Amino acid sequence: MDDILKKLPFFVDQIQAIKETVISNIVLVGQTPGPTFDEDARSDLFLERLAGAMVDECGKDQLKNAIGIIKGTASKKHDPIFLTAHLDTPYSADDVDHNYVVRKNAITGPGILDNTVSVGILATLPLILRHLKLTFSSDIVIAGVTQSLARGNLRGIRHLLNTWTRPVRSGIIMEGQELGHFNYYSEGIIRGEILCNIPTPGHFPAHKYKPNAILILNEVINELLCINLPQRPRCRIIIGRISGGHKHGEIAIHARLGFEIQSDSDEMVKDVYQKIEDIVEGIGHEHSVALKMETITVQNAAALKYGHPLVKCTVAVIKSLGLKPVSESSESELSVFLSRNIPAVAVGITTGKNAHLANATMRINPMFIGIAQIIGLLLAMDRGFCDEK
Repeated sequence: MDDILKKLPFFVDQIQAIKETVISNIVLVGQTPGPTFDEDARSDLFLERLAGAMVDECGKDQLKNAIGIIKGTASKKHDPIFLTAHLDTPYSADDVDHNYVVRKNAITGPGILDNTVSVGILATLPLILRHLKLTFSSDIVIAGVTQSLARGNLRGIRHLLNTWTRPVRSGIIMEGQELGHFNYYSEGIIRGEILCNIPTPGHFPAHKYKPNAILILNEVINELLCINLPQRPRCRIIIGRISGGHKHGEIAIHARLGFEIQSDSDEMVKDVYQKIEDIVEGIGHEHSVALKMETITVQNAAALKYGHPLVKCTVAVIKSLGLKPVSESSESELSVFLSRNIPAVAVGITTGKNAHLANATMRINPMFIGIAQIIGLLLAMDRGFCDEK
């Protein structure tokens, strides 16, 4: 392992020699809209880039996941190592202008940090490995996965792993930011929305005093705040979004509340979700309004131990590049790998700002450290340093 760590600073310098190619692929991907459920054009471009980089095999599955395979050199096949990034972003061509701006040390554009930079690097990875003259005993599976965000509910990676016929050795999930951050555990999550609609004239029941949809949701919020949440297992309810109404002088007849339940216990998440369902149903009956709850995302709680070799190797790689490792729960493809007992980590690639806005900006120079980090992990996985004994 020490031999790998010593090479990483050298890799950073070498990767910068093909800087223009990496940036070109990032911009090409970024300027191709890929909203969730409509990633076809971006998936095609990603596959075209992989084919141009001369991967040994490439193709798409039924959910338009774009997959390339770099064949390992071992005569006796090892289980493959997966390297993934989600193709979709929150933005469609109708939402925002997808023209990217490249400056000396920054690229600005919608979705650049979530997750265009990772997809662009992933599409360039075969060229980077060839430039560094690196080969692997294991097959390396490069996957740009679809339908990850929001209502996509990680459907792309679920489908890919469900239909993959061979065991998977380990996985790396690439996230745009933040460099130095890595994730080896995922909390159980249910993300949902509560919708309130006030009956209009002609619909039963008629209201003598018309209720306000925003105020109804305010009552829901008050009830949510009264739910007793334990310290162990840890659990919390986050109220993240609320919207409604038409204009200042009219009673709101439609409103929407976005929330998320988080816990390291799946049972606790389900229990709290049931309590919220009861609250919503009760308030809907009391006020004779159409109040319903929709589930957006479900994620299972799963984790590696901190002492797992993969976690230890990840920490060593990050430190060897002069960074301070920071870990937190991940809302990503990581939970799908871990829930299937496949050791995996999610790692940040670069730094930037405004990650979830249309004017998101990534810094270019830190990206080369992020790429060297990925290569260090691939080498450690391939040589068995990340395997449990």
